[in-house]
Amino acid sequence: MTGCRRKSPAMSASLHLPFALLLPILLLHSFTPSVSAQRGGSGSAPRWQTLSGNSPIVVARGGFSGLVPDSSSAAYQLTQLTSAPDAVFWCDLQLSKDSFGLCLPDVKLDNSTDIAQVYQGRQNTYAVNGVRQTGWFAMDFNSTDLSTVALAQGVFSRSQKFDSNLFPILTPDDVTALKPAGFWLNIQHDAFYAQHNLSMRAYVLAASRRMVINYISSPEVGFLTSISSRFNPRITKLFFRFNGFDDVEPSTNQTYGSLRSNLTFIKTFASGILVPKTYIWPLDASNYLQPSTSLVLDAHKAGLEVVATDFYNDAVLSYNYSYDPVSEYLQFVNNGQFSVDGVLSDFPITPSAAFNCFAHMGQNASDKVNTLVITKNGASGDYPGCTNLAYQKAISDGADVIDCPIQISQDGVAFCQSSINLIDTTTAAETLTSLSTNVPELKGDGIYTFSLNWSQIQDLTPVISNPFPSYQLVRNPKERNAGKLVSLADFLGMAKDAGSLSGVLINIENAAYLMEKQGLAVLDAVETELTKAGYDNQTALKIMVQSTNSSVLMKLKDKKQYELVYAVDETIGSADPSAVSDIKNFAHSVVISKESVFPENDAFVTRMTDVITKLQKADLPVYVQTFSNEFASQPWDFFADINVELNTYILGTNISGVVTDFPETPNRYKKNRCLANLDNVPPYMAPVQAGSLLGLVQTPSLPPAQAPNPPLTENDIAEAPLPPVGTRPTADSPPGAGATPPPSPSGQPKGAAAGFVVSSVAILFTALSLLLH
Repeated sequence: MTGCRRKSPAMSASLHLPFALLLPILLLHSFTPSVSAQRGGSGSAPRWQTLSGNSPIVVARGGFSGLVPDSSSAAYQLTQLTSAPDAVFWCDLQLSKDSFGLCLPDVKLDNSTDIAQVYQGRQNTYAVNGVRQTGWFAMDFNSTDLSTVALAQGVFSRSQKFDSNLFPILTPDDVTALKPAGFWLNIQHDAFYAQHNLSMRAYVLAASRRMVINYISSPEVGFLTSISSRFNPRITKLFFRFNGFDDVEPSTNQTYGSLRSNLTFIKTFASGILVPKTYIWPLDASNYLQPSTSLVLDAHKAGLEVVATDFYNDAVLSYNYSYDPVSEYLQFVNNGQFSVDGVLSDFPITPSAAFNCFAHMGQNASDKVNTLVITKNGASGDYPGCTNLAYQKAISDGADVIDCPIQISQDGVAFCQSSINLIDTTTAAETLTSLSTNVPELKGDGIYTFSLNWSQIQDLTPVISNPFPSYQLVRNPKERNAGKLVSLADFLGMAKDAGSLSGVLINIENAAYLMEKQGLAVLDAVETELTKAGYDNQTALKIMVQSTNSSVLMKLKDKKQYELVYAVDETIGSADPSAVSDIKNFAHSVVISKESVFPENDAFVTRMTDVITKLQKADLPVYVQTFSNEFASQPWDFFADINVELNTYILGTNISGVVTDFPETPNRYKKNRCLANLDNVPPYMAPVQAGSLLGLVQTPSLPPAQAPNPPLTENDIAEAPLPPVGTRPTADSPPGAGATPPPSPSGQPKGAAAGFVVSSVAILFTALSLLLH
């Protein structure tokens, strides 16, 4: 079993080269940007409120450990490839039985390696800082034993696919051989090793004579004081690491909370402090930010630098950040009061971009790329969708176009709501159960909008969407039921008054059913409200009308003031020329799903399709949906960072717009300084190469191959004309009375003109949490 394993570079002096040779294809460093952009410099260098006045440092914990195994050669090399050039490599130092230094994230090797399989039955139990722990400890094995052990991903919510690369355990010498801009040794358990006759002090002092160690940290006062006189602070900075507020520091027998109040003492042996981020921005019991503490200002006053820890893209962030990790980093460095001097992150690409591209942009920063930000039910990531608050937030967040998915009430009032079934978006199921009906054409049981008058609907309580419940990612719970539903008339008035929008999007679905079976002239209602609101006599706001039904857009073909948007409701892998030609007959632009651009397999991007190329070649602008901030919505390739995903679509494919439930994020992305010169974007602002990450997975771990998604064909588009408006059902008539074969979810059978229904065979892949680990 051990014979096929690679020897550790500690013993073999060679890094894991096959993976390293593949890494450069991950990002498109040299690409010809086809996106229209405003050129220009990034302006004067920002002024930082760090102790030195310089930009905060990015410390990569075990390298890019959010994607590949912690402290592996690939993790460190990926950091160099994707992050700021001055990123610092972090090594959690452990010692083997024969005093070899090892970069491993914990004193126990269970989660971070495959040692439990290699050395079954070799676990032990020890007291670590007074707590008994059972597992495989580094100090129980000599360096030869550990040469047969491979690193593994220790966070189970992250992909385990890269474990099959059998990355060997590295020593600090191996890591510094990669020539990082900075190197950080963290000694977490000096007292524990000393109890077992192993000296961290001796190892560190010896190592410092053969390598440059820029930073050394420890949560033990005794260790740092024992070495402080041996290091020149201009070369090596010592950092005191704070553990939990109520944990006890073993050397002084004081809690870390009490030591926080004695920074002048810490300054006697350290240059800085390493603190959990909640020491700076505490959270309340509901996971919302509380006012910042004075820790950073106090530390700077004492002459101590501050590096904050515990930054992960694929974790539940404070709800204040709307699941955007860049927002969290900016809270620590760009808040107008103070800046930390550095951050410790599993995803170093994100703070690299946050500090160098997004910080200090200013309120008047201009767009660097011409990509429309189109909302999905307003800012529905922060408030219940299609409510007044969701639209107000979208406008203040800088959306270009706000959308209104049209529903219509029993008394003919058009209003904005994402679903015709009110159970999906309100608390109607709790208060109006008697109105539940079964409509086969609309997927069965529900409380439907056409069953209530507008006055009844206005009284309903909205509910915020929760698209990723299996990941326990809850959206803004304090505002779960905030806001009021909005009529189309009010929506149009709000958009006109905003002054900052470039357009509105009216989304019309289920028109055939509403007209024929419910006698509701939905298109007439929309046109009437647009006319009443004065949209026929203005040019300031573009009017976009979107539908998955070609019959709806054909009906509006003569309305020259509208941009007609055809929404492809299947996941497609290509588009037949005849289908593209058909779309040109009734639409001006197209919206497609993200998976129709970058198909996924087991949450890995497999390739880039030719869908966008074919549509753009026909002069059809392409909008892509739906961009959400939650890491669960993104394939591993995008490193659990919505900005990496946006960047890949916008710079890598030249799409004309993004559809998003968090409009603040793409609006800020468009303004970032690193897009000022698209001929020279930094690595952390380069698009990801489609399929490259899956190419780094060893064959035994590859997911089964998937059949390609089908192309869009003429039969997918063709529909019978809209029926005439029927008679309103009586109170005694069942909602679906007289219905013929159930139509597609859009309410209009696809392929009706050809005499049959063509069903989609597209496969939707669930994007797991991670960000290109």
